[in-house]
Amino acid sequence: MKLYEVKNLSFSYPKSNRDIIANVDFDVEEGEIYGLLGRSGAGKSTTQKILIRLLTGYRGTILFKGTDLKTYNNSFYEEVGVGFEMPVHFSKLTGRENLLYFSKLYKNRADVDDLLSQVGLYEDRNRKVGEYSKGMKVRLNFARALVNNPKLLFLDEVTNGLDPGNAKNIKTMIGKFRDNGGTVFLTTHLMNDVEELCDRVAFLSGGQIVETDTPKNLKMKYGKRTIKVEFKENGELMDKTFPLENLGTNEDFSELIKNKEIETAHTGETRLEEIFIDIVKDKL
Repeated sequence: MKLYEVKNLSFSYPKSNRDIIANVDFDVEEGEIYGLLGRSGAGKSTTQKILIRLLTGYRGTILFKGTDLKTYNNSFYEEVGVGFEMPVHFSKLTGRENLLYFSKLYKNRADVDDLLSQVGLYEDRNRKVGEYSKGMKVRLNFARALVNNPKLLFLDEVTNGLDPGNAKNIKTMIGKFRDNGGTVFLTTHLMNDVEELCDRVAFLSGGQIVETDTPKNLKMKYGKRTIKVEFKENGELMDKTFPLENLGTNEDFSELIKNKEIETAHTGETRLEEIFIDIVKDKL
């Protein structure tokens, strides 16, 4: 089922002489993690704000669950969770008090102590947020997006500023959220997050979506169909590259792996970061 159907979406800010988004078409399936990628200023955050009804005055059509987004009232937010890139908290309240305050804005409320435990902040729940580190504030920000037990998450740079351990934990939570039927709309510059999380990825460039596919298909499309083998010969490290086509019947490849001391073997799969640079042509 399509959760969002977006047709001919265009938007320009007041006093601007150009559309930051121009005739954009895309859809978001229920139960998927959809990544929107682009350079700074490409319109990613603008698109998010339109989809969560923080920006109006757009042109085009946006259907949410088959109904025009403009017709929804504030009950729309009961099933939506939002984690903006820059955490905004009440610094003189504790972490727990922050979550309790925001949870009271909704009819459906999650267990804040459970959320704090999941993001690794339970031991610091009674500390004032002003004493939190940047990473702790980022984790609290993510927990706040979940206080209403949402079905749809909008996340912007969700792991930016986290150490690898905490970033992995947050990504695991996002994966479980999707596995339990939730939908995630993700914007980020961290390509590892995209590869690990996203079911589909869209590249925004020049105000338009120029490519949409799964990370795997994108890497297949833009990658090199080769394998590079590093091996030892007379004490020196050497390498040879072979095409993947008919690799099983390639006599040179067979001889190499039978007779040489293999060090490493890597396919010519292009990294998503390289694909991003190749596809997205906007100037910084």
